[in-house]
Amino acid sequence: MFWADKVADEIAARFKDASSDDPIVIRDEKTASGRVHVGSLRGVAIHGVVADVLTARGVPNVYKYEINEFDPMDSIPAYVDESAYQEHFGKPLHTIPSPEGGGSFANLYGNEFKEVILQAGFTPEFYSGYELYTSGAMNDVIRTALERADDIRRIYREVSGSRKQEGWLPISVVCEECGKVLTTVASDFDGKTVAYTCVAIPGPAGAVGCGHEGRVSPFDGNAKFPWKVDWAAKWKALGVKVEGAGKDHSTKGGARDVANHISLEVFEYEPPYDIPYEFFLVGGKKMSSSKGLGSSAADVSLMVPTHIFRLVLLGTRPMRAINLDPDGDTIPTWFDWYDKIAEKYWDRSGDDDARLFELVHGGNAPEKLYLARFSSVAFLVQMEYASLEEEIAKIKGEMLTEAEREDLAERARYARQWLGQYAPEKYRFELQMHAVPAGAEALTSQQKEGLRKVLEYVESNQQLDGQKVHTALHEMRKEMGVDAKEFFSALYIVTLGKDSGPKAGWFLSVLDRDFLVRRLKEVTEQA
Repeated sequence: MFWADKVADEIAARFKDASSDDPIVIRDEKTASGRVHVGSLRGVAIHGVVADVLTARGVPNVYKYEINEFDPMDSIPAYVDESAYQEHFGKPLHTIPSPEGGGSFANLYGNEFKEVILQAGFTPEFYSGYELYTSGAMNDVIRTALERADDIRRIYREVSGSRKQEGWLPISVVCEECGKVLTTVASDFDGKTVAYTCVAIPGPAGAVGCGHEGRVSPFDGNAKFPWKVDWAAKWKALGVKVEGAGKDHSTKGGARDVANHISLEVFEYEPPYDIPYEFFLVGGKKMSSSKGLGSSAADVSLMVPTHIFRLVLLGTRPMRAINLDPDGDTIPTWFDWYDKIAEKYWDRSGDDDARLFELVHGGNAPEKLYLARFSSVAFLVQMEYASLEEEIAKIKGEMLTEAEREDLAERARYARQWLGQYAPEKYRFELQMHAVPAGAEALTSQQKEGLRKVLEYVESNQQLDGQKVHTALHEMRKEMGVDAKEFFSALYIVTLGKDSGPKAGWFLSVLDRDFLVRRLKEVTEQA
């Protein structure tokens, strides 16, 4: 059974007694602290596809996604001017100006991420974390948390080993003087207000409070919870039933464990169904939005079409990591993966691959069509004399349909982009049209003899069929008793200037025939 169906089964069973008028609330969130890295889309996709499966089954649900702009700037992204943002360190993100002018820091990066989510085919109900507080929706849980602060301090100590000072309150006030929230320490809740001091907080970026002391109501957006308490409080305030998180938060004593205990013991609310998931890695490394590590969600979403992006997000089980290496074989591999599951679906295999294809297309899977292999397309777009459509039609064995031409054009567009920005050298080919490559001088007499046999074959066949050429080349090599690498590398050296290339028979068949004859003669007729 496909993983999303299994999760949906468990969720439906757990909440089967819920009223049909009371939808299951599925929630996820992201703090808009900078360009959101692609890893954050794992949660978006996991929650999103589960919501879609439940909806398809007629199970009422709502998928809420929070853009958290009330959190403070606690680090300055590497890609913005540190000197310009030092004064804002510690302020809520929604109050900090955008580095691009107009609007806030949080709106800039939050809106960029919203667009990526929608482009990926997920349609959660977006809401503002700051407005959740200012609306008063958090007031009841704020009161409960302050009245039971001793229990929260105990939970921190017992579950995670973190010790809070006696009198510490789980709330951070927005300083009335400097507007910072990271630098305030609250105490003495009297039922209506808390006392607070805006103090210096040692740290690498040097957040410094203004020293102001006062009393203020912690309600209606004047203060916010630290994030572990915030997490549990939002479950209660929003009635959340399903919410997963990265595996680092789901360990014993981790943030999820702390939030679960606070939810149960303080807010008396059953913690949501959890879906722990692994990271989305770039080049084998976990990423950070604020530190500028890894590729942003916006950048990665532009590397491949939506259906390929959704495949990657949905096709990997939650507890398996996804690794993106744009400079390696990742992109061609993703396209090959898609082609494989497409065939499974069209062949009505009914297995998990076929189910994945259906979900990738949101239940609107395309009719069967011929899919040109991405690596072949990437090669052909580099061949000056090759017609992409004609060559792919030859491989297919008949003319392409309109749908196939459209798909081919899309693959060609992404192939050119990949070749121009990321592709490793082994995928880059440039015909050496104007001069015999220098490496041809080092060819052995046996390699040149092999090239003479190839020349004879080409001259005796006006039309070169890739499969027939492939068969002929291997027969020549075997008759000569030459090592395969030695035989084929000679072909690549004299045409591409490198000792490796695509499948030789097909490669020769797409070359301009006059060029091929001329080059083979130039090399074999040398003394």
